[in-house]
Amino acid sequence: MKILVTGTAGFIGFNLAKRLLERGDEVFGIDCINSYYDVNLKYSRLQILGIEKNKIEYGIPCKSNVYLKHTFIKLNLEDRDSILKVFKEYKFDAVCNLAAQAGVRYSIENPYTYIESNIVGFINILEGSRHSEVKHLVYASSSSVYGLNETMPFSTHHNVDHPISLYAASKKSNELMAHTYSYLFNLPTTGLRFFTVYGPWGRPDMALFLFTKAILEGKPIDVFNHGNMKRDFTYIDDIVEGIVRVIDSPPAPNAKWSGATPDPSGSKAPYALYNIGNSNPVKLMDFIEAIETSLGKTAHKNFLPLQQGDVPATWADVEDLTKNLGYKPETDVKVGIERFVKWYLEYYGHK
Repeated sequence: MKILVTGTAGFIGFNLAKRLLERGDEVFGIDCINSYYDVNLKYSRLQILGIEKNKIEYGIPCKSNVYLKHTFIKLNLEDRDSILKVFKEYKFDAVCNLAAQAGVRYSIENPYTYIESNIVGFINILEGSRHSEVKHLVYASSSSVYGLNETMPFSTHHNVDHPISLYAASKKSNELMAHTYSYLFNLPTTGLRFFTVYGPWGRPDMALFLFTKAILEGKPIDVFNHGNMKRDFTYIDDIVEGIVRVIDSPPAPNAKWSGATPDPSGSKAPYALYNIGNSNPVKLMDFIEAIETSLGKTAHKNFLPLQQGDVPATWADVEDLTKNLGYKPETDVKVGIERFVKWYLEYYGHK
């Protein structure tokens, strides 16, 4: 297939693009390479995909020197004319929109960034997909949409109308926008609610990265909610496997769906939602202990209250993923942390 992947300089987008290219798909990558975190890490990811930093110019397609079927272009999603031009010119079979302004806490201080990237940018992806007759649009949502929900495990069949960060609200908005386009224009769309993704090449603003860096430098780590946190940590390879299976399985309208008892996870339109999580929440203190074991060092812990916009626990119900796509993430968190630490030590030159 010819597949557009947005966010290919990002953690998940890079890994997905690499996987699709290795199985023989033609991949067109887009990323704005913003400075939300270290751009050198983003350029390093792109280099593995065969895209050289000195050849990247805004709006100019760049061919990979590693993968014959990979083209990259630096673009902002909110650049409507350029995005629509790409759709018109390349005629994609499928689209996977992973580009977004990420971060729960950052959204509290920089709200407009989320509206521009996650809302305006997404409408451009929807319009491009609609007018070029894309066969399946897959897009990143987030476990943060569950907000104030307390029923565990979190299920796509649950109502999610109480987000507690603008980031979460922007992702919930994407789900609503996608449903509208599925209903009005018969555009097959699938939203993926990711649960705390981690692994090699991960984001520097995530706990695993922050903790590893601080422990190696002998600095204290901030442990929020006094350590009383649980997260459904999901290894990057499991996330990518789930995305690939979803891309290959466009949703069909659900003939049994009823507006009298509306199920949020589906529709009479070609629309679906899936959780992708390990479905095995890990205590934060156990997570930290696994990092300490992998590093052979003990962390100095700074215990703090729960952060604004954060939730004390996440836990994914992945029954639909298993039932419909025959897949369930299963990488043990200790194994995943060991792989991350090995990569971190090699990438940053620690002995």
